[in-house]
Order: sequence, then C-alpha cells, then structure tokens
Amino acid sequence: MYRPRMPTRMRFTTWRQLAVVAVAALTAALLTPAAAHGTPRESRPVYSYDNAVREAVWVDTGLDGDGDGRTDRVAADIVRPREPAQQGRKIPVIMDASPYYSCCGRGNESQLKTYDADGDVVQMPLFYDNYFVPRGYAFVGVDLAGTNRSDGCVDVGGRSDIQSAKAVVDWLNGRAKGYTTRTGGKQTKATWTNGRTGMIGKSWDGTIANGVAATGVKGLKTIVPISAISTWYDYYFSEGAPLYDSGPDWLSDYVDSPDARAKCGAVQQRIVDGAPRTGDLTPFWSERDYVKAASKVRASVFLIHGMQDLNVRMQHVGPWWDALAKNGVERKIWLSQTGHVDPFDFRRTAWVDTLHRWFDHELLGYDNGIDREPMADVERHPDQWTTSKMWPPAGTAATTLRPAEGTREGVGRLGLRPGTGTETFTDDPKLSETDWAARIDTATPDKAGFTTGPLTKDLRLSGSSKVTVTATPTTSTAHLSAVLVDLGPDTIRDYGASGEGITTLTDRTCWGASTTGDSACFKETAAKTTDVDFTVVSRGWADLGNHADPGKGAPLTPGKAYTITLDLGATDHVVPAGHRLALIVAGTDKDLIDPPSTTPTLTVDLTRTSARVPFVGGIAAFARATAGSPAVAPEATRLDGVTTPRTTQRIPGEAR
Repeated sequence: MYRPRMPTRMRFTTWRQLAVVAVAALTAALLTPAAAHGTPRESRPVYSYDNAVREAVWVDTGLDGDGDGRTDRVAADIVRPREPAQQGRKIPVIMDASPYYSCCGRGNESQLKTYDADGDVVQMPLFYDNYFVPRGYAFVGVDLAGTNRSDGCVDVGGRSDIQSAKAVVDWLNGRAKGYTTRTGGKQTKATWTNGRTGMIGKSWDGTIANGVAATGVKGLKTIVPISAISTWYDYYFSEGAPLYDSGPDWLSDYVDSPDARAKCGAVQQRIVDGAPRTGDLTPFWSERDYVKAASKVRASVFLIHGMQDLNVRMQHVGPWWDALAKNGVERKIWLSQTGHVDPFDFRRTAWVDTLHRWFDHELLGYDNGIDREPMADVERHPDQWTTSKMWPPAGTAATTLRPAEGTREGVGRLGLRPGTGTETFTDDPKLSETDWAARIDTATPDKAGFTTGPLTKDLRLSGSSKVTVTATPTTSTAHLSAVLVDLGPDTIRDYGASGEGITTLTDRTCWGASTTGDSACFKETAAKTTDVDFTVVSRGWADLGNHADPGKGAPLTPGKAYTITLDLGATDHVVPAGHRLALIVAGTDKDLIDPPSTTPTLTVDLTRTSARVPFVGGIAAFARATAGSPAVAPEATRLDGVTTPRTTQRIPGEAR
C-alpha cells in the first residue's frame, strides 16, 4: 500500500513522540496491574534494595494480655522500596508473623532479625524481602505478642497470637493505630501501601496465616501456609491419643521473651488449665480450631505440606482443604515427599518462580495465567513432580475395603468382600509402624495386618482415609493406630533422617538483592534418598476411650466391644503394579503417639472393621488393580531410618 512521505521535521517529531510513548508504555507495564492491559505481566526488580526504607512500627492490638494496664503493641519491622512513595504510588505487602525472630530463627540456616543502632531491621530472615522489595512489594516481619520486641503474652494460637497479626493487617488498611516507638505517643500511618496483604510462613508462622484468614479480615488477599497447623488440638492429640508428652505451656515458655516470662504467669496457668493432658476437647482447643471458621476466609490459599511431616502431620491438610473448597476459596497445593521442610529447600527454583507469580496475580492483579494452571503439584519420586488439574482429582471416590482372615494365621487379606472372624494383638509401645510393616507377612503378637495381592495396575490414593475398628480390650485404657502401607521396593526421600528428606550443601545461590547486613544468598540443598521395601502412605491414631465422642474420653470396660473411626492423614500416592496395599491395625505407634496407662490386648472383630480409602477412579479402579492378583507375595524386609525418633517435643517451626 502506498503511504505519502512525511516532511523531514514532521518525521523527526513523530518518532521522538513515539519514543516517549514507548518508554511510558514500558514503565506502565512494569508498574500497573495487568488487568489494565489484558496480557500476562510480571513484576521486575526495578527498585533499589540497598536504598529501601527500613523502619519499625508498634501496632496497638487492643488487648492487654500481660496485664500491665495498657494495651499491647506488637513490633512490625518493615522493608519497602523508597521510590514508589516518592512517585505517589502505593504498594502491596507480604507479611510473615512469627514467634521465632529472636529465639530460634527462620529457615534452614536459622536466621534471626538483626538491628542497627536506631532499632531498624538490618537482617530480615529468609529471601522474601531481598527478592520482592526490588519488585515493588513491602515486606513486614511481625513479632507475635510476647516475643522479641512485642508486648503481651504468647497464647499458642489463641486470641493474642492471631490478633498480633490481624492488628497489623488492620493498620495497613487504616483501621488500627501504629506508633513510632514501643511506649511513645507519636502515631504513624501506612500511607505508602494500598493495604493488599499476603501472609506467608512455615509451621507456627503459617498457622498464624491460617488463623488470621479465618477471621475474615479485610485486606488480607492471600495466604501461603507452609507445613501449618489448622487446628491446635490435632497438633497435640488425635482423638484423645496424646501425640506429645508435653502441652502448649511448654511451647509458649520456649518462645516467650524475657519480659513476657516475667509478666505472663497468669496466661501460662490459663494454658495449663485449659489444655489438660486428658485429651478432652475443651474450649481452649475450640478457640484454636481454624477449620470451623473456614467459612469466613476471604483470602486465596496456596498450601504447601510434606506428606511425611511427622511434626505438623497431614491431618492438618485434609479437613482444612475440604472446608476451604466448600467455601469456594481459590486454592493451590504442593505436596512433597519430605518431612517438615520449606519448599525453598526441596524445590527452590520452581518455588521462587511460582511464589513470584502467585503474589503478582493475587496482590498486583497481573493476569499471568497461574490461576488457570493445574491446582496441585505432587512429588511422586524424589525431585519428580506430577500435576493435577484438581485436587483430589475428578473421579476420586472413597471405596470401602474390608480386612479378612487369610490362608495363614495372623496374615490377613484386604479386599472388597466382608471379612469374618477376629484378629488379636497386644500393645507393644517399643514397636512402630515400620516394625509392623516389615513383618506384615508374619504373624506377630503386636499387630493385625491385611494385604491385597500384588496389583495388576497402578492404583492412586488421593485425599483422606478413615478406618473404622471394632475392638474388645482387656484393660480400661487402649490406644489404636491404623496405617496404610505400599508394600514394594522404591527410592524415597529419607524423611526419617535429620534433614527430613534434604541434605544441606556448602555452595550458595542468590535470590534477590543483598546488602552488607542481609545477604540474599543461601546454602543449596539436595534430596537425601533411601531405598526401601515398603512406604507408609498414611496413618492415624485414637484413644479407644473416645469411641462415643472424639473430644471426650471415658474408661473402657474390659471384655466389652467398642467401635471407633480413626481419621488418617491426607495423602497422594500411587501404589505401582506389582506392589501390594496393606492395612495395619495395632496399638501404640512408637515415637508418634504416647502409650496408654495399661498394656491391653485387643481383639478386632473383622465383620465390623473397614477402611474408607479415596481411590482415583473409585471402586472400579481398585477392582481393576486387584483383578487376578495372587494372594501370596514375598515378605518385606525391615529397613532402618524410616521413622523420626521423638525423645522430646519438636517445636512446630524449628529448622529440623
């Protein structure tokens, strides 16, 4: 097509104008939410980290937990880019509220906050500030009440803990008062933020994110809970069976600041009184149940958990995930083969990229497509991941499996047909789930074991299982364990070793900008693996005395039959063709629950015992996978190092 030639001066002026327009468009693309453009975008590191604003604000919680006559203020340390405020732009916030910033440290290298002479933060633990501040986010590290530089008292997931962080979200949105000092009267406002906040954190930190989201606070747009608790009762008990030999008062004392220890005796006593070691579900625990408040959640949720986490166990995933789904919450999930490990240490490159895109989408509104990608990433083998469009996948249905007597005494079968007869075992607190699994094909006095024949097709479990047991005890107290096991050789992450599935290396990689006092470079890690002949897939526990009420125990009558349903932790696992699926019912699972006060023998009524297991493809998939399989298979070999020793309680956020 012919185009008339422009005069020389007009051409020069036009191209100069076009250049100005192009620069303006590029700047707008970096700084403006993608909704205005309709194309995928990502935030870029265009701001100075070295020149970032570093400041501290003390936010009034409205509570007087330590009883000193004035409302508590919690310390919020802030790192934010200086340029947006100078340009008149407001920015979103990424926040990690933690009790560990001074007592225990964060991350694989146990980093602590450090401060300059003016009391402003120099080192903020982890990579979040180094990476996201140059990309136009503020990072806020909040000391929970009673820890580090905050007033008040730790109450282990209760009102004080949650209000510590919620008050800061309120301050960021102009609804709470903040001060420039811990005791002074000079107020300060968060004029630099648009209030859009995302909370992140591992273990106790992630638990606080769950709890704040469950208040429905406005301005909290997303949470990223990593290995987090969803209800504190299930951290300490499983249907009355104690998971640890100490209570939440030990944990609060562990993280309390010296000032809090001097002032918080009354709070400590209320914790002791409210959380008796009976395993009863008291009002103390009800206050700390975030699942029951899931209907209030407004924020989206990106959940990360290790399927072999024996600290914050997978029982914290299933009910929370299901409650969020019922409420229509936007969700994403990663499930690893590790124990209590941060994704920065088991899938670093993919994690940083995915978290970046998640925050860009949720806090900046960028249309980068992450909301249209598969919902779930599951680690199938060490460093080998698969995805699912939904989780659990469409077509997943619970199938009732029934244990039955086998062809040999003490070696039962597992299938769809109702069983007959009984199996008897005696609780042996010296033995664990791996001892039981290793001797699944041998009659032993400590367990009742049931297996399918070798599968003819792969069989995928996805979600939470339930095992209903009818048992007659010989004593007035009895604890039960139910375990699903994949019987067959595999190479897995060694979650029972000290690194819980990772090895920390000496080389470092850098993620963001650094300053003299805050390096963005962290030690690399690699998968620590082990060869096994069986893999525990899912597990659950209960006190048989809680048969009538999961939250209230009672003495048993020896010789009387009781029926109880055990909730097993969620999982996503493929039992390969050639392997077998096993169900084990036994007593005390060594290192995972504490034994009862007596040593019972229990007789299991197989006609009234069953397992509800979620299979992808439901009963038809199980029938296909077990069709034509022989009933006899070789005995498994015991391997050491697959369970985590537990001599003392582990704090939820410790770096393994």
